[in-house]
Amino acid sequence: MKRLIAGAALMAVSLGAFAAQAADKVTLQLKWVTQAQFAGYYVAKDKGFYEEAGLDVTINPGGPDIAPPQVIAGGGADVIVDWMPSALASREKGVPLVNIAQPYKRSGMMLTCRKETGIKSPADFPGKTLGVWFFGNEYPFLSWMSKLGIPTEGGPKGVTVLKQGFNVDPLLQKQADCISTMTYNEYWQVIEAGVKPEDLVVFKYEEQGVATLEDGLYVLEAKLADPKFVETMAKFVKASMKGWDYARAHPDEAVKIVLDNDATGAQTEGHQKTMMDEVNKLTEGSTGVLDPADYERTVKTIMTGGSDPVITKAPEGAWSHAVTDKM
Repeated sequence: MKRLIAGAALMAVSLGAFAAQAADKVTLQLKWVTQAQFAGYYVAKDKGFYEEAGLDVTINPGGPDIAPPQVIAGGGADVIVDWMPSALASREKGVPLVNIAQPYKRSGMMLTCRKETGIKSPADFPGKTLGVWFFGNEYPFLSWMSKLGIPTEGGPKGVTVLKQGFNVDPLLQKQADCISTMTYNEYWQVIEAGVKPEDLVVFKYEEQGVATLEDGLYVLEAKLADPKFVETMAKFVKASMKGWDYARAHPDEAVKIVLDNDATGAQTEGHQKTMMDEVNKLTEGSTGVLDPADYERTVKTIMTGGSDPVITKAPEGAWSHAVTDKM
């Protein structure tokens, strides 16, 4: 009897080891540091959604010196989180990225201005200094200015563009009349610095008709020729969307999970709770399936970004439903 029990125990251990070995490894490269912007992925890992799908997922945070397209091109990730303007620019430059899923349904990008500058509408922008993020994030802004017919080379009829770092100092120190912010992050950094909401004027890109898709999931095009890879990504996207659904239903728990995964200890609970609430508004209603109309709008926006558009021609094969069709 003892031998039978021992044999059964050994078999159970062996089966467990085999199951662990059989899990498909997936490495996800994030666009930025660990924060609630990426809560769905951390929740999916923490709650065992990836494990249930037979996946062993590694989540690598990003940062100011990490470019996800370069990481995946170098073999450092299987799938990355990136904004579509950046991904399409990378594709045109030779990194064949393909959007396989779109967890973020809406854009969180805004221009936040000090009310004391007299800015009430975009018509008041000429003659002002506007803080703009670069490294591929400037194209929605340039497209917006092109749409408004406002030059970006300064002067009384144009705007002076200040290359903004990833902070809100230019607004706080009054170096700029407006700065780039996200609904879920930098805007609240301004508020947390002591500025009252009533002393600010915000312009959401979504409402200005120049929003582009953010935080999509991208893989290398050649990988999609492998049915096994497509199947693995389908499991990954499905489990990730389950994570996003859970984050919306349990925002406080999602924040705790994010903080537990922040190796730097730099994030604060209050800021992450605010971020989680705002991010949930952007992912709400998304099934992960890319809406071709949203893709076309993004392409149109970034191809009309003035004299230096992010892409010079309409891309082909830049998105695929191959993965989401198998979910």
